[in-house]
Amino acid sequence: MKSILLSLVSLLFVSCLSDTEKPTAAVDYTAQNEKEITDYIAKNKLTATRTDSGLYYVINEAGTGVKPTASSNVTVAYKGYFTNGNVFDKSGDAGISFGLQQVIKGWTEGIPYFKEGGNGILLIPSALGYGSNGSGPIPGGSVILFDVKLIKVN
Repeated sequence: MKSILLSLVSLLFVSCLSDTEKPTAAVDYTAQNEKEITDYIAKNKLTATRTDSGLYYVINEAGTGVKPTASSNVTVAYKGYFTNGNVFDKSGDAGISFGLQQVIKGWTEGIPYFKEGGNGILLIPSALGYGSNGSGPIPGGSVILFDVKLIKVN
């Protein structure tokens, strides 16, 4: 009898939680990210291309070598930063190697726009990056930019 009463009291308490105390769904940063990216492009006088997914990319040099696919393993030198210029990650000049299926969606989609030897910028909304939760030094909802150089398709 005591356990039934305890269960009923627990059930009543849980059902009385306010909406602010219940878990919430992920925040949609789409419009905010789009404005941040387009403002950055205008401020820096970039010529960028927007894809259907919301990724923007700038090709400074197209490259002349092999063009990767979304499932390729590549070696890329990069610098990752926010629209305010603060750098959160950087590779060495020799780059790092990885499979394009093992990285954020913005890289899986964006790196194949370059050929070996090519370089440019990926402007990635949070939906193609680290989402509304973030990761490490990258807060949830963040637009992230990468200067990339495709060194090699492995």
